[in-house]
Amino acid sequence: MRKLIAFDEDTYDKLKQLGRNRMATFQELADEAFADLLKKHGIPIDLRDALRKSAALDRSSSRTTAHARPRKAKS
Repeated sequence: MRKLIAFDEDTYDKLKQLGRNRMATFQELADEAFADLLKKHGIPIDLRDALRKSAALDRSSSRTTAHARPRKAKS
């Protein structure tokens, strides 16, 4: 999907130079930047990342419920 993004001239020049220095395309720079932004906010980047986060949540919730077992009442 294509979307238009506007940059001021100075920012665009710096991004072009960064791309040249790293031998990366503008698209590669954009992909890296948006992946970092999603990661910062805890949003899974791809299916593998989503599954990893889901498994971690399952493990942490099973640990807390294992310790919170109700006690049996004495008769």
